[in-house]
Amino acid sequence: MEKRAVIPSFANYFIMGLLAFVYVTPVLFMIVGSFKPDMLVLPEAGTWRGIFPVTVSLENYVSVFERVAFERFMFNSAIINGLIVGLGLLVNAPAGYALARLRWRGRQVALGFVLTLMVIPFEAIALPLFYQVTVMGWRDDYLVQAFPFVAFPLSIYLFYSFFLSMPKELEEAAYIDGAGIFRTFFTIVVPNAKPAFASVAIVTLLMFWGMYLWPLLVTAGPSVRPLPLGIATFYTLPPLQWGDILAFGVMMVMPVLVVFLIFQRWFVQGVASTGVK
Repeated sequence: MEKRAVIPSFANYFIMGLLAFVYVTPVLFMIVGSFKPDMLVLPEAGTWRGIFPVTVSLENYVSVFERVAFERFMFNSAIINGLIVGLGLLVNAPAGYALARLRWRGRQVALGFVLTLMVIPFEAIALPLFYQVTVMGWRDDYLVQAFPFVAFPLSIYLFYSFFLSMPKELEEAAYIDGAGIFRTFFTIVVPNAKPAFASVAIVTLLMFWGMYLWPLLVTAGPSVRPLPLGIATFYTLPPLQWGDILAFGVMMVMPVLVVFLIFQRWFVQGVASTGVK
């Protein structure tokens, strides 16, 4: 029986390893290419030197800062995504708790509305939303890029799923001791929901860090452009240097990767507890 179980297990690990290699190879090529001279990036692609280079330098990274205001793009992305994630946690967590625990008229309708909004692509409402903010004279700043995404249906649903799985005894004990709804939520529920907050924060950051369409519509100058618009503009600057573009991409990806690695444990716990696959 043990020998029979070894073959399926080996096959599973082999398939997972192969898939991991397929997904990691482009990222590895981007990282390695960013350290190579521009003249060797494309000629060495498809060879072993594309992964194991002979010549390594930091010229591409220095060139990025010399050619564009990369630090400004990074600052803009940090501000915009910080507002989306921070304000989103303050708004979506109470909304998910209200749908999961409180009993009020219209709760099922509101939950159905949230689920419906999850399946509507942003591209379908981008132009009406753009028309609305244009009529309001609200353009070319940080808030217009962040505020429409603060109340996010997916985040509300993730919190809703997590709070449903929490035992009610903790909250009932707080009610018996005289705590109200708000005190129970902030002193009992929130401290026990750290995995959910971490997973929602990471998912939100991953979804909006690379957002391109909305900033393209509502920004006119480079002063508030985030990194996705920055790299799109950088790609069109002559001369076309693939080493610099890869270096820009690496620096654009690293903040998200660092955040994920820091909160990886809580993210896995949150995903497992919310039932998200």
